[in-house]
Amino acid sequence: MKNKILFAMVCALMFSLLSAVAFGQSEFSDSNADYTFSLPSDDWKMTVKPSAMSPNVEYVYRFKNEAHLEVRKTSVKASALFGSIIREEEQKLQFRPGYVAGREENFKGALEGRVFNYEFVRSGRNMSGRHYFLRSNPSTVYILRFTGERDSLRTLRNETDLIARTFKIN
Repeated sequence: MKNKILFAMVCALMFSLLSAVAFGQSEFSDSNADYTFSLPSDDWKMTVKPSAMSPNVEYVYRFKNEAHLEVRKTSVKASALFGSIIREEEQKLQFRPGYVAGREENFKGALEGRVFNYEFVRSGRNMSGRHYFLRSNPSTVYILRFTGERDSLRTLRNETDLIARTFKIN
């Protein structure tokens, strides 16, 4: 009986290790950034590395049009509600051609927050955006800005959610 239990535990451990390798999951971590997150596949490539001057990072999924991720840290008033933070971000977006605001959703991962969706047009292509607003403390919000072709970003929804769910502060 003990051998069967031990065998089952070893099999479960091997399966989880092989799953991580098979799906190419890796962890973003950098000494210039105070956060980490998981990348669900090797198709996500870093294009902007954090530096001592800027803790921001950027990734693309295969090609920039398919999906682009920017991670930004912003300071807010401790009393600021997510709605007002999102409206401030939306003011920057509303001048994009074909801009249409989408809905907001509550979001829960390692950090709690909200998600804001929108659509726009770039070079005649239907694009969409999905921004995760994650509060690490009362006066700090991290914004994970995903943009890409509408169909591509919709297909990658599980991956964008996984990145945001695993986003945590060191």
